[in-house]
Amino acid sequence: MAATTTAPTVPADLDALVRVGPRDELAPVTVVSGGRHGIAVFAVAGGERVYAVDNRCPHMGFPLHKGSVRDGILTCHWHHARFDLASGGTFDQFADDVQTYAVVNDDGIVYVDPRSHRADRVDHAKERLRDGLEQSINLVLAKNVLALLEAGVAPAEVLAIGGAFGARYREAGWRSGLTILTAMGNILPRLDPDDRVFALYHGLVNVARDCAGQPPRHPLDSLPEAATPPDRLKAWFRQFVEVRDSDGAERALLTAVTNDPAPAVLADLLASAGTDHAFLDGGHTLDFVNKARELLDLIGWEHAAAILPSLTPVLAASRRSEELNSWRHPVDLIALLDPVFARLDDLAARAGADPAWHASDEFIATLHGDDPAAIVAALTTALEVGAPPTAVTRAVSYAAALRVARFHTSNEFGDWITVLHTFTYANATHQLMRRSPSAALLRGVYHGALSLYLDRFLNMPAARLSHERPAGLETLPVEPGALLAH
Repeated sequence: MAATTTAPTVPADLDALVRVGPRDELAPVTVVSGGRHGIAVFAVAGGERVYAVDNRCPHMGFPLHKGSVRDGILTCHWHHARFDLASGGTFDQFADDVQTYAVVNDDGIVYVDPRSHRADRVDHAKERLRDGLEQSINLVLAKNVLALLEAGVAPAEVLAIGGAFGARYREAGWRSGLTILTAMGNILPRLDPDDRVFALYHGLVNVARDCAGQPPRHPLDSLPEAATPPDRLKAWFRQFVEVRDSDGAERALLTAVTNDPAPAVLADLLASAGTDHAFLDGGHTLDFVNKARELLDLIGWEHAAAILPSLTPVLAASRRSEELNSWRHPVDLIALLDPVFARLDDLAARAGADPAWHASDEFIATLHGDDPAAIVAALTTALEVGAPPTAVTRAVSYAAALRVARFHTSNEFGDWITVLHTFTYANATHQLMRRSPSAALLRGVYHGALSLYLDRFLNMPAARLSHERPAGLETLPVEPGALLAH
C-alpha cells in the first residue's frame, strides 16, 4: 500500500527519491519521472492523503493521470478499469493491479520512491497467468507470458502452468487445447525468441477456451498400498478402461505413478489401453496419449500425477471403431485383424531382425490401395521378415502424410479433418513406438493402416504434388529479346 504524508518516514537514501513538491501546494494529480512509464501522484482531500501509482493503466496503457478519483477508487476512462488507489488492486479482472509507490513526507516536501512495491514480479506474473486461464482473458494471458519470458522464466514453466490448469479444470479430461499447447512447446526451440511468446499464447488461449464453463475434475488418490506389481496395475488399468470405469482406472494409474516407474512404463500402460480397441475416437485418443507423454518430456515427469489422470475419462468414454459400420461393412476389418492379433507376441519377437529394412514404393502403394486384406498381409510380412517396428510405423505415417498432401480441395473441410486425424494417429503410434515399444502397440500400426484404407476416396481426385504439376512461370523467358519475340 502506498504510504501517505501523514506519517513521514525518511529513508537514508533520500537522494534516491523523486521530489514532487510541497505538500500544501500539490495539484490534485501530478506526473513525475520514475518507474517504467512515469508516476502519477494523486493528492486527496487537499493533500491530506497522497498516493502514487504507475501512470500507465495496466490494461492497455491509457495515462492514469487523466482518470478520475472518487471514494478512493481510481477509474481509467478508456475501458473503465477501476483500481483501489491505496493498494493498486483492480476490481476488474480484464485489467491488472497497478503498481504503487511509497510516498514520503520530509518536512512538508513530498517525495516518491520510484522502486515498485511489487517484490516478486515473476510470482505475480504466474498468478496473473492463472487468472487469465481461469477467466479466459486473452490479453491477460498475452501480457503475462511476455512478462515471464522477459524475466528469464523458462518456457517449460509456462507450459507446466498451462498443462496443470488444463488437466485440472475440465472434468471430461484432455482435449485439443492441451494438444495444441504441447505442439507449441515442441516447436519452441525452432522459433526466434520473439515468436515464442505467440506460440505459448496460442496454446494457452486454447487451453482456457476448452476449460471455460466446464466443471473441474476432482482428483482421486492412489491406492493406500503402493507396492502393487506394475504388471498387475497395468492389467487393472486396461480392465477398468474396458468397462468404462474412469475412477478405477485413475486410481490404478496414480498408483503406478506413485511407484515412480520409468516414463516408458507409464507410456506403455496408457498406449496399451489406447489400442485395446480400434482407432479410438477417430484417432484422437492415442494422439492425446502421445501428446501427454510429449508434454511431460517438456515440463518434467515429476508432473505425471497432475497430467496423466486427465486421460482416464477420455480413454473410458472413447468411441470404439469396431462399433462403426464403416469398420464392419461391407468388409469386416476387425475380423481381418483377429488372427494377426492372436500372434502379436510372435510378430514382435521377429520384428527388428533386419535393421536395414525400408518401405519400398510398392509397400507404400499397397497401403494406398483398395484391398484391406493385402494391406494387413503387407504389414504382417514386413514384421515377419524382421522390419523394425519403428520403420513400419514411419512408413504408415508417410503414407498417411501423402493422403493429406493429395487431398483435393473439391472435398469438404470435414473430410480434411478425417485424413488429418489418420496422419496424427499414425504419427502418435510412431512416436510411442520409438519411446516405449511393445507388442500391444503393434495393433496401432494396423489400425492406422486400415483407417488409411477407409480414407482412400478422399484422394479421388488426387491433388497433384508440386513436382507433378505443369510447369509454371519459371519456364517463361526472362531475356528482353525473348520476351519481345513473343
